[in-house]
Amino acid sequence: MVESQKNEMVAELNEKLSALKDKENTLGSDARRFAEKRDELNGRVRSLRDEVLDLRSQRDELNNRVKDLKLRREEMKALIHEKIEDIKKLGEDGKILAKRKPPQSHEALQKEIESLEWTIQTTSLTLQEDRELVEKVKQLETQLSIHKKLEQLAKRIAQLRTETRTMKAETENLHKQLSEKAQKSQETHRKMLEKIDGSKALKAEADEMHRRFLQAKETMQPIWTEMKTTMNQIKLLKGKLREETEKERKESENVLRETLESRAKEKLKRGEKLTWEEFQLLAEKGITEQG
Repeated sequence: MVESQKNEMVAELNEKLSALKDKENTLGSDARRFAEKRDELNGRVRSLRDEVLDLRSQRDELNNRVKDLKLRREEMKALIHEKIEDIKKLGEDGKILAKRKPPQSHEALQKEIESLEWTIQTTSLTLQEDRELVEKVKQLETQLSIHKKLEQLAKRIAQLRTETRTMKAETENLHKQLSEKAQKSQETHRKMLEKIDGSKALKAEADEMHRRFLQAKETMQPIWTEMKTTMNQIKLLKGKLREETEKERKESENVLRETLESRAKEKLKRGEKLTWEEFQLLAEKGITEQG
């Protein structure tokens, strides 16, 4: 193959290499774009996952609060039930005791007892009269004790009813808090699910970008192989061209050396003065004197 053909082939190979580099640059640009988009999407996925963890923590805390409120509400209902049962029992006791209620009022009985006691203390009575009055006082005190018991029952029932009303109000407040916390928990759970769905969508998109990135890299592989082969071919041809150029240079130098040597010999035969270059050339051949 002549030198011109080799040079032409090198030029063609360089054009091919340039086209391959353009393809590589285009694919490389696509790969970088896909990788950047993938990394950006994965960053957003990580951010959403952090938000999901935070929302899950909030939801769990709210659910625990709801459980506590439910427990307190049930405990309060149980106490209210107990107090209502106590009120019923006291009411039944009051009905039974009311049947024994004396016709005289508490105040009337108290006055009569005080009057009798004053008489016993200040009046000279026979033993029989004293006994009769003491017995009378005992009877009146028994009747008075019924009034006192009924009053104590009424007071206890009123106290229990007040406590029951207070507990019912507290139960309603607990129910209100419970409803608010439960609603907030549901809303937080809904937001968490939205974030999870968003995260899944972004992850799918990121995976698609990664797939395209790998596809671009895979497409570049044969181009790199072809580029390497083309560069090796160019290197080989250029090496041969250098060898041929060197060979031609040496041949040219040999022809020139032979010409100079022949000329120097003629000059030597004619007895003409040699140049330093001609003298060195003949000296290398061992010819320094006329033959």
